[in-house]
Amino acid sequence: MNDTNTNNSGSTNAGGRRRSFAYRGRNQTATTPRGPRPTTPRGPSTHSRTASSGTTPKPAGGSRSGGSNRGGSARNGERGGSARKSASRFNNNKRRSTKAPALQHRISTTDERSPKLPEIMDDDTVRIIPISGVEEIGRNMTVIETKDDLIIFDIGFQFVSEESNAPGINYILPNTQYVEERKHKIRGLVVTHGHLDHIGGIPFVMERIGNPPIYTQYLTSLMIKKRQEEFPHLDPVDIHVVKEGDSFTLGKIKIKTFPVTHSIPDAMGVSVETKHGDIVLTGDIRLTHENGDVVAEERADWEKVGLNNNLALICDSTNADREGFSAPEGEVLSTLDSIIKNSTGRLIVGTFASQFERLTAIIKSCEKYGKKVVLEGRSIKTNIEIARTAKIMEVDDKTFINAQDMGDYPSDRIVILSTGAQGEEFAALMRMATDKHKSITLTERDTLVLSSSVIPGNEIAVQKLKDNIYRKNVRVINYKTTAVHSSGHGNAGELTWVRQTVKP
Repeated sequence: MNDTNTNNSGSTNAGGRRRSFAYRGRNQTATTPRGPRPTTPRGPSTHSRTASSGTTPKPAGGSRSGGSNRGGSARNGERGGSARKSASRFNNNKRRSTKAPALQHRISTTDERSPKLPEIMDDDTVRIIPISGVEEIGRNMTVIETKDDLIIFDIGFQFVSEESNAPGINYILPNTQYVEERKHKIRGLVVTHGHLDHIGGIPFVMERIGNPPIYTQYLTSLMIKKRQEEFPHLDPVDIHVVKEGDSFTLGKIKIKTFPVTHSIPDAMGVSVETKHGDIVLTGDIRLTHENGDVVAEERADWEKVGLNNNLALICDSTNADREGFSAPEGEVLSTLDSIIKNSTGRLIVGTFASQFERLTAIIKSCEKYGKKVVLEGRSIKTNIEIARTAKIMEVDDKTFINAQDMGDYPSDRIVILSTGAQGEEFAALMRMATDKHKSITLTERDTLVLSSSVIPGNEIAVQKLKDNIYRKNVRVINYKTTAVHSSGHGNAGELTWVRQTVKP
């Protein structure tokens, strides 16, 4: 005869006793035939049973409770007690409250939106909106908007430094909500030059803003296209190549371009015509000068811009806290030529992959002194390929060798051009410094030239790189001790000269 029983854990079944027990970390259920309790004589108890809960404390001998007992067969009551504890743990394992601190960053508790600007309803209003890139380094993006038209200038990204405390994040994009809401008005994207803080965000943003046409100079167009190859799932970009000094109209807005000097060729500034006057955007700039005297060609270009009725000047201010004029690039090239000529061991030069003029000069010096060049780093190889396609770098193919072939030449005949001068963890220089490079091992006969400044935010990473290099007794030359780098951004003296010439 079967009847209904309630087992110790509160489960009910007919015709048998149901119990829960822990098995390999999971809660399972088993059924055992119902019958009388064993009447085996009991010896002195080594533990006591708690009547109120029906649980059995673990014996002093340490035998395992639950579904099995390696010290011998456990009594049903003891196994049931263990089962109740396991079931209790299982039933109390509820989902963590959304108020828990660890989850707060994942949950949107309110539907907060950015403050909305009213739509432009009249023909007189012109908006200049820095989406990002103001009071920060990187992710440059500016918008000029009228009633009917919206023009975007640059879409860059910002690299994340160790100080940003953002693990897993590689770079930060501009907040494009404003332009996405007005993408029906976007007439085009004008790109001033090819650095990633001005073009890096294009693959991530273009589809969200309707894939507007891009207007830029030839070298920049090649760099944008090359980067788009890394995103084959995206639609092709529509690029219109302009020449320095060209003018074109987007919607009802006329755009005039003019050449500027920066650390990359084909950099340009733009003047945007409005009914109130021109808005001048310089992009990133420095001046070509001799002891503070701006050269005639550059002076003429800026004076031509100054003849217009200029309403506003939006200018590069990266080095506005540095007095006077920046060091001329010619001095840097002369210093590097001397270092290459006089090196008695292997020479490693770490610099920005977009320093086309400097890379060309280094390779030309190597050709002049009969040295071989090894290219290390994907971006430097890519940019040299782009430069040769654009005919701004004409060098002999025989100058280049692979890292695996360096053993065929004396060490003083080897110059390595490498990426990673900003201390990037997986770049070529850091792999050399940490003995993780498969072909290059640093020795005390090597000389490292860090031909770049430290981008704000990268100070810790660069110091780690230098520390690792110094531990190998490698000689290090940097811009603080020797003229091996000049900035692509003008100092306060240059910016003052530009403002006085443009006369906004």
